[in-house]
Amino acid sequence: MITEKDITIRPESAKIGPPIFPTNSVEFVNSLSHYYRGELSRMMSWRDRLDRTTNWAITGVGAMLSVSLSSAQSHHGVLLFAIVLIFMLLFIESRRYRFFHVYRSRVRLIERNYYARILSPRDSIDPVHWMTQLGEDLRLPRFTMTQNQAMARRLRRNYSWLFLILLLAWILKTTTSVLQPGSSQIIHSAGELLNNAALGYIPGWLVLVCILSFYGWLLYIMLKHRETAGELAYGEVHV
Repeated sequence: MITEKDITIRPESAKIGPPIFPTNSVEFVNSLSHYYRGELSRMMSWRDRLDRTTNWAITGVGAMLSVSLSSAQSHHGVLLFAIVLIFMLLFIESRRYRFFHVYRSRVRLIERNYYARILSPRDSIDPVHWMTQLGEDLRLPRFTMTQNQAMARRLRRNYSWLFLILLLAWILKTTTSVLQPGSSQIIHSAGELLNNAALGYIPGWLVLVCILSFYGWLLYIMLKHRETAGELAYGEVHV
């Protein structure tokens, strides 16, 4: 049981004061090193989430292809469902990429303006500029790219190939007609194509228009948000 004697009254002089800031170069280097490791850890955490989403997408495409192409009688609607599923994963991954890019930008800001100058002292960059930029970003964090820009980057890196594979598989399913179990042939008219592309009560022409519109929109996103030169340039190192 706690009594009044066990309660220690903190004197006014022992109150916690204002935070202690670095007062010399050694303390500043220690603070910057710890902060850099923290931002690097957060960046790698979001990078791991990106890889997981991509792995889910690849696994989903493989599973849907094996179901759809395993037999001639399987319906092409499985591939349409796969396209919707992969787009949902693309949307999730683009949102994750926006968070990843916030921390990656901070890490690269420190690496480019501090550690790179240690290894290459010939660079004469005003340290006030990048330190102010980093400080303002910490005071008011914000995304550095839009959802469409993130989606375009993930499309270029991974998802464009997945969508292309699904499109080719869908074309293969809709341009072949099953004669009898175990045999099929290529169609010879647009009417057969529209008949094969029908999805239940949805006519084939409407399904075809939706497919062309969707892939046209993806192409538009990729062309509109093309990579620029410099730090955000698309390359082997950047994700």
